[in-house]
Amino acid sequence: MTDPSSRKKRPYNLLWRYTGLAFQMLAAIGVSLWLGHLLDDWLGMRFPLFMIIFSLLALALLLWQIVKDTSKHDR
Repeated sequence: MTDPSSRKKRPYNLLWRYTGLAFQMLAAIGVSLWLGHLLDDWLGMRFPLFMIIFSLLALALLLWQIVKDTSKHDR
């Protein structure tokens, strides 16, 4: 009997992993935009400063997570 950890990862397992990561990205960027919008409205700002800051911060963190996750699979 073969050990499941010794088998190569099947392509559809990676597909589901990266599909989940894509939905996580959409949700994180959406939540950051929503929170930035709420904060901008609460402070009465006409320029969407916090929307921009929060969305760029979420994007940077998500890209870092993607690089970290994909570098684990290359080894």
